[in-house]
Amino acid sequence: MAPKGDDQYHAQDAIGAGVHGALVGGGAGLFLAALQNSMQRTHVGAWGVFTRGGGAVATFSAMTGIYEFSRIAAANLREKEDHYNHAIGGFLAGAVLGLRTGRMPPILGYGAFTAVAVTAFEYAGGSLAGWKKDPEEDEYERKERLRMNRRRPVEETLAEVGEGRSIRPPGYEERRRLRLKEKYGVDINTVSADPNA
Repeated sequence: MAPKGDDQYHAQDAIGAGVHGALVGGGAGLFLAALQNSMQRTHVGAWGVFTRGGGAVATFSAMTGIYEFSRIAAANLREKEDHYNHAIGGFLAGAVLGLRTGRMPPILGYGAFTAVAVTAFEYAGGSLAGWKKDPEEDEYERKERLRMNRRRPVEETLAEVGEGRSIRPPGYEERRRLRLKEKYGVDINTVSADPNA
């Protein structure tokens, strides 16, 4: 990723990213195949992960490898880092998923669906955890800015909430005594529990 303020594109290693993606996808496929193998009703043995789930491992590995390679290759060729690269990678990865059927409509359909899904995800921020923080912004300054944005004067809060219910700002007892005198006509002198007062 280019530093902030640098508009010039810097080429990335597409083959290395493709191999890394294939290894990660192959690991995920192997995990999924092992889960399916462990849930079989009949005993199929440890090699069932590869004999029965080998297709899933190969498909996951090919999908993620081709996605990463084609995304970065498209970025290198276009010299831009945007969501169109993800659309190209998503289409080719979905087409690999459709290759198992051997027919052209599923290949194009899976490719289009995957391209739309991946592009929408990336265009919307590319994270399930929410927006990313700015790595150059100091955390203390960010929190102070958020606090100042939401800080309200005590007088305004008391005007909305009101006094009483353990909220006793300065002069509360005097105002309470005046209110009781107006409402009930009784003058109440506050009594202190402190014997030294």
